[in-house]
Amino acid sequence: MGCEHSDRTCCEQYLKFNFSVTRNTLVDALNPIPMRTFIILWLGQLASSIGSSMTYFALTLWIWQQTQSATAIALILVFYQLPQVAISVLSGILVDRVSRKSLLIVSDTASACCTFSVGILAATQVLQTWHIYFIAAIIGCFGNIQALTYSTMIPLLVSKQHYTRASSMGAMVGYAAGILSPAFAGVLYPKIGLLGITAIDMGTFAIAVFTLLIVPIPQTLRVEIDKSPEVKTGKRIWQEATFGLRYIASQRSLFSMAIAMSSFAFLNQISETLYQPMILARTDGNSQILGTVVAASGVGGVVGGILLSIWGGFHRRIFGMLFGFIGAGLSNLGLGIGLPVIWAIARFAASLHSPLIFSSYMAVWYAKVAPDLQGRVFAADYLIGLVIESTASLTAGLLADQVFEPAMRSGGWVFSLLTPLVGAGAGSGIALLYILNSCCMVLVGIASFKVRRLRDAEALMPDYEAT
Repeated sequence: MGCEHSDRTCCEQYLKFNFSVTRNTLVDALNPIPMRTFIILWLGQLASSIGSSMTYFALTLWIWQQTQSATAIALILVFYQLPQVAISVLSGILVDRVSRKSLLIVSDTASACCTFSVGILAATQVLQTWHIYFIAAIIGCFGNIQALTYSTMIPLLVSKQHYTRASSMGAMVGYAAGILSPAFAGVLYPKIGLLGITAIDMGTFAIAVFTLLIVPIPQTLRVEIDKSPEVKTGKRIWQEATFGLRYIASQRSLFSMAIAMSSFAFLNQISETLYQPMILARTDGNSQILGTVVAASGVGGVVGGILLSIWGGFHRRIFGMLFGFIGAGLSNLGLGIGLPVIWAIARFAASLHSPLIFSSYMAVWYAKVAPDLQGRVFAADYLIGLVIESTASLTAGLLADQVFEPAMRSGGWVFSLLTPLVGAGAGSGIALLYILNSCCMVLVGIASFKVRRLRDAEALMPDYEAT
């Protein structure tokens, strides 16, 4: 991504000579099936997401009870994300080469077995935090394949005018789970423990796999790689592995979008990592208050997704992404300075903007990148996001536990100056970090409007049919 973007030769030549199928031929050959197929798959993923969210919520409570550490909670995400950095490029090649239905069934089944192993370890009273981190790393690898496969299926299942709507429905899944999962997990965890929670999770995985088995899923035409003797095997593998990154770097507008989204994602991941331990710290571990705030976040995401599905988003989808940055940042301010009722309102408002941000972003990429390239290109974009988010999760925990919390407990001038804003006691340092982080999110949105090749990306880069 550090090359000169005006030189588009490398990617253009690769596309021209290394593939035997043109983009237009591919698009003509695809036969998109009705949107009901997408809805069936979406319902299966909704069920699975509810189970997975229940497990994650229960694990958050378990680790907090064991460690009282924001870093320990943040490390779940770190270990979930870091292995994906190593396999994301290979995932993109798999998605472009292997049956997508097979990939989804294998990844769902493997993730379910890993999740259930956590429950077994807890039931036998040998579960330790490192077990959770290790299993999270394995689940992360299969989750990477699953998420990438689903993202590349949307252009095959729905028509272009529904890209934003379908993306918003996908974004709704996690938030819909956030409404029910905390309530279910909060009530059931004391009664059935981690084993019971993970057993429920296994059941929801089974629902997701069943929906995959009963619907047809189209596959892009398999492209043939140039296997001429003069192209060495090592070089071909390197070309395949780096293709997505080189493609993004060669498209100035896509590259600018990736930079803007990465900046926002870093800040947003800090917020996502910190708000639960902040609430637990400020409420003496009150799981009911945390569950209420998490549920409010879920309601906000669902409402945002529904509104976006009805509205369809901005005509200039880039505006949806950038206005979403600003709105999410302003909304998050309430978590740093508020009381429980304000925390719930702030999380609702912040989540309300998330479907707009991510659906607008993905709708542009669906329109600009041909289906036969999306596996590798989206994998490269995911790779960038994984590095950013993993770094953010680790940074958030360290800043909270090692810098901001000690500063607010020191009793010095920082404490005296900021106590009226963020209060005192446990969690006040995290609250201060949250406020600073939210202000930076707003600045990213405002600054992005000043970058022409980002602001006008849709006009500057033609849709893939025109190339």
